[in-house]
Amino acid sequence: MSSGSDNIPMTPSGLRKLKEELKHLQSVERGKISREIEVARAHGDLRENAEYHAAKEKQSHIEGRILTLNDWIARAEVIDPSKLGGDKVIFGATVDLLDTETDKPVSYRLVGEIEADLKKRWIAVTSPVARALIGKKVGDIATVQSPGGVRELEVQQIRFEEPEEEASASQS
Repeated sequence: MSSGSDNIPMTPSGLRKLKEELKHLQSVERGKISREIEVARAHGDLRENAEYHAAKEKQSHIEGRILTLNDWIARAEVIDPSKLGGDKVIFGATVDLLDTETDKPVSYRLVGEIEADLKKRWIAVTSPVARALIGKKVGDIATVQSPGGVRELEVQQIRFEEPEEEASASQS
């Protein structure tokens, strides 16, 4: 992790998800693990009580995650892609690309490291692909060094929008 004072860029939905996870850990998981510890404690000798030690370890993980989430939320620099624009690839942009070697289209959304999710094709702004795309315009070629060799990606379109799942979540 970084120095502790660095801002963490993220989208509004990224911050919302962190806050939801934090609320769940504090209001649900903390109480649940406390009850598990009490039940395990009632089983007698704590030195040889595997349930007690497992519950204490789980409690430690939950408290560690709460500290991490609080840190990330405190350092969040929220950037709303729907309020951005322009003709260059920047944080928050959804970029439609064409792999020049395979002629296959691919889209990526550039997000903060915490939000990256390859299944959604959301890539960290610090990733090699994102770094190659930053500053590019429609028609530009981004050269990316990948494990399989050099890939060339042609920028087809740059969009600044909230993905469907975010738009529906913010309206509820």
